[in-house]
Amino acid sequence: SHAHQHSDDAHGDHHEHHDHTLKAAYAHVLADAMTSVLAIIALLAGKYLGWNSLDPIIGILGAIIITRWAYGLIKETSPLLLDASIAKEYKSAIAKVIENDADNQIADIHVWKIGSNDYAAIISIVTHVPKTPEYYKALLNEFDKLSHLTIEINTCTDEQCEQPD
Repeated sequence: SHAHQHSDDAHGDHHEHHDHTLKAAYAHVLADAMTSVLAIIALLAGKYLGWNSLDPIIGILGAIIITRWAYGLIKETSPLLLDASIAKEYKSAIAKVIENDADNQIADIHVWKIGSNDYAAIISIVTHVPKTPEYYKALLNEFDKLSHLTIEINTCTDEQCEQPD
């Protein structure tokens, strides 16, 4: 884990990120308020104007709006949940730093967002010359977005290292 700050990160993607949890909570509260107000209007219109069919129509309209918002949220968050939201260049840069040190090979790497500007990573390394996880974390100090890092080290005993199964 990194307790220090860097002023810039040349490897990150620079797209604007949103807090999806806050956005989902906001949409939920807004949808609840909207459907409640529309339901009251539909009930009053049914009682005083005789428009009894307005209540189910408003219910269906509310369901369509909520479904549309939910679909948009799923479309936005799916890449995060499927480990596809981090630029390939960022992962490649991480792998390059580790693989340029000794005879290290990356067997597996996963990087995902855990906050608006924080990433977590799990990296599996195969090497003839194993070092401590702290050593490999120090190699990655330039990646200031990596705030939670798990390193797995596999010692290679063969002449040519193979990636573990």
